[in-house]
Formats: sequence, structure tokens, C-alpha cells
Amino acid sequence: MPAAIGRRCGCERRKRPCAARDNAAPSCLGPVKTKRNYLPNIDERLEPILSEVLSRNAGEPEFHQAVREVFESIGRVVAKHPAYADDALIERICEPERQIIFRVPWVDDSGKTRVNRGFRVQYNSALGPYKGGIRFHPSVNLSIIKFLGFEQIFKNALTGLPIGGGKGGADFDPRGRSDGEIMRFCQSFMTELYCHIGDKTDVPAGDIGVGGREIGYMFGQYKRLANRFEAGVLTGKGMLYGGSRARTEATGYGNTYFVQSMLGTKGESFDGKKVVVSGSGNVAIYTMEKILSFGGRIMACSDSGGYIVDEQGIDLDLVKEIKLLRRGRISEYARLKGTGAHYIEGSGIWDVPCDVAMPSATQNELTGRDALALVKNGVIAVGEGANMPSTPEAVRVFQEAGVLFAPGKAANAGGVATSALEMQQNASRDSWTFERTEERLAEIMRNIHDTCAATADEYGAPGDYVLGANIAGFVRVAEAMKAQGVI
Repeated sequence: MPAAIGRRCGCERRKRPCAARDNAAPSCLGPVKTKRNYLPNIDERLEPILSEVLSRNAGEPEFHQAVREVFESIGRVVAKHPAYADDALIERICEPERQIIFRVPWVDDSGKTRVNRGFRVQYNSALGPYKGGIRFHPSVNLSIIKFLGFEQIFKNALTGLPIGGGKGGADFDPRGRSDGEIMRFCQSFMTELYCHIGDKTDVPAGDIGVGGREIGYMFGQYKRLANRFEAGVLTGKGMLYGGSRARTEATGYGNTYFVQSMLGTKGESFDGKKVVVSGSGNVAIYTMEKILSFGGRIMACSDSGGYIVDEQGIDLDLVKEIKLLRRGRISEYARLKGTGAHYIEGSGIWDVPCDVAMPSATQNELTGRDALALVKNGVIAVGEGANMPSTPEAVRVFQEAGVLFAPGKAANAGGVATSALEMQQNASRDSWTFERTEERLAEIMRNIHDTCAATADEYGAPGDYVLGANIAGFVRVAEAMKAQGVI
């Protein structure tokens, strides 16, 4: 689909690829006039709003993709409740309350000064303080942080807990860096960020590239600058200084609980199923751990270099040793495991036949072509452990094929839900057992599943978890915003 009807994309005129045009969003254009129905699946009352959002945020294809997906669902809400189109409510939801971009200077081990760019998008606080992770990865830019923050609004709303939506990060690559370099970068990052956060304002957590080590360094610098021990200012902390049991496992466990509930609607479960999980970080590892406890068999997992296939089933203890202890590459698995294990460099993990696919690495990793391969090989369910890992084309393929599909804003909400439970423990100066925390996590994920399913039924799309998640999250945020007036 071209960027707009009636006007050619400048990139097209210059005969070079245009990422914006490929994502069906007019990112390389200023404000444009559009014709009726240039936006497929968008209610006509929402077309001018979406067109304005896209042109206002030019050059941000990931953000455009996230907004478009929500708009494809909420037309049914506006048709049933026209008041949601009043007072620029939808426009306000799409506009962040605050966007912070800052310089992060730091000194590497050789004494060379380096400079990165840091971000914090405080998107929506209608339901509570901003809540969302910090991502350190060279791909980080404003578009990615805004898409993640926008998704976070509705994800957090679905948990039923009092937390708003936000996201942050930096274009810093922690791979290959020493502990000293990581510490100096985290301290510099927090030196700028600390005046914008607090347990009643904005509570960051970890994300890709930010684990317990990085959270510890940032918390230490916050404490030093603020001159107080404010445990609730960050989540994902170590157990010794206010962390929550089960937080490390929460996103992977939560995704698995959601998909287990989804399978249950068809009389199925993970028991005896072959499963492919992309990634091999915390989300992927603990997704695999919970699937194994449910009787599933992991056939393949991956990292940025390639993927491993083990016909006998992935040895999770070996994966943990390689990735969590050695911080090594997944290619080592085949050498250490030996018989039955194979490493394949590059992409292609979704060509491995499976019953259930769990994309748990990064955004847009599972394409339309990948989805067709999965459907051809008999996949019956897909659960998104990462944020928006399936492209719009992939989602359409799954839905048209009748595959059960769990969108990330619902299925991977277990991480932020447990972060909110960590905030609760910090506020009460308490520490829960692993069992109590996991029990509460499982309850939250079952409730999210049931809410999405019931909402899809209510709006005439039974089994459409994408629509159910978008509408349920939107309505909760919209009702809170209406009650608080035009702010």
C-alpha cells in the first residue's frame, strides 16, 4: 500500500527503498490529503484522526504500526459509544504526556569519552504513575520507545493494577562491555533521568539489555543523587534491596499461563506439544521453563546470531548455563550437547515444525512469510512474549488460518504485573514468597485472558484476542481520562 493516495512518496521518486512506505505509514511525508478508505480496516470516523497522528509523528514506522493496530480495533467502540470521539480523547491518548531526550556521556575502559542518546517517554498517567522498562540496544530510537510506551498503556491497563504507561532506553550496546563500563554508563544515564522519576511519578524497570546488574547500578546512582532510599522508584531490583521473587521469571511465566488458558478454550494444553521459542534471554528462558512444567517439549530457541534445533528437546539447564552464567552465544549449545542438536546461522527458526510458537525476542521478528511456514507446518497457537514481534501481515495470516493468537500487550503483561506487585511490597515494607507471587501472577494472567475473550465476544469478534485486548485496555484508559477532565 503506498504511503498516501494522490501524492507520490519522495523516496519512491528517488528510486530508493522507503521503510515508511513498506510499513504503510506516511513517515516520509508531511501532512497529506487522503481519500476515503485509504486506510484498510479503519472506521471512517477514525481515519482523519489516524492520518493526523501519522503525519504529526513522521519518520516513526514502529510507532505508526502500533497505533494503526489499536485503531483497527477501536472503531467498534466508537460506533457503540460515540462519546469516545469527543474532547479529542483519542488524540490525547496518542500524544505522550511528556517526551524526554538527553545526552549520556561516559568513559570506556581505554579512557575514551563516548556519547549515547537516552530517552524516557512518559505516555499516560490516567491509571497511575508511568510504568515501563528501560531498553539498552543500538536500535533504540524515539519511534521504538514511543511504540513501546503506547503498547504499555494498554498492557498495564489490562492488568487491572493502578499503573500508567511509559518506556525508556538508550542506543547503547551493553554486549562486550565490562562491568565497569556498564556501571559508568548506567550512572550517567540515571544522573539525567533521576529528576523525572519517583515511586509516585514514574517507575522504570528492565527490558532488553537491562537486567539485575544494570538496575542495581541505576538504583545506586538514584539513591546517591536523591539522598534517600526510595525502594519503589525502580522495579526488577535484587532481593537484598527491595526486589520481588518471581520478577525475573514473570514475563515468560505469564505468557505461558495466558497461552495455556487460550489453548484451554479449545480443549487443548501444552502437554505433549512441540514448541518453538525465539530468543534465549530471560523471557525466552522462563517461557521454556514453564512450558516444560506443563509437559511441552521445546524444539528450538535462538539468539541474534542464529538458532538451535534439538530433536530430543532443548536442554534448558544447558541453555541457562550458556546464556545466564557464561553470557555466551547459543551456537555453543550444539557443540556442548552433541548428538541430536544442530545450530543454524541466521534467521529461519519459524521453519521448524511446531504446535505452538512463542516469539520472545524483539519487534517484527516474525514475518508474513514466517507465519505461512508455521501454518503450513500445523501450528495451532502463537503467544507473543516480546513486544509486537509479529508483523501485521503475520497476524493476518494467523487469524485467517484460525490459529489462536495471543498479542503481546496481553500475553506478556506478566512482567509489568509483577513489577506492580513489587511496588506493592515496597510500599508495605514487605517481601512475599515465590509461591505467593506466582499464584498472584497466574491469577492476573487468567483474568487478562478472560477479559480479552469476553470483550471480543461483546464486540462481535469471538476468539479475536487482538481486538479484545485493544478494546478492553482502551476503554479502561478512556474512562479514567474522561473522569479527570481535559488535561
